[in-house]
Amino acid sequence: MSTMSEARFHDLVDDLQRTVEDTFDDSDLDLDLENSGGVLTVRFANGSQLILSRQPALRQLWVAARSGGFHFDYDESGSLWVNDTTGEPLGALLSRATLEQAGEDVEFAGL
Repeated sequence: MSTMSEARFHDLVDDLQRTVEDTFDDSDLDLDLENSGGVLTVRFANGSQLILSRQPALRQLWVAARSGGFHFDYDESGSLWVNDTTGEPLGALLSRATLEQAGEDVEFAGL
């Protein structure tokens, strides 16, 4: 179990969600972004979604994509969110899911 404070966890997720929103805003994709109650929902033109939600009790970020559900822990040493099963960085998953769901290659640098 992580010893990260809840405040730090929320700050990290807030920063992450801003970065994800900015990356999508800078892309040419036709999509809608909604950030409500700490949940970031990305709706692509074809109706598919990516959902990033925070799980404060577990200090995890959960991502729901068409390909499944994924849980991420914050890796302090690498300063990035990594899949708790595979070790894959969040940015790699977001790029892959965006390519799968919207047909566009979007680079999530630094994630």
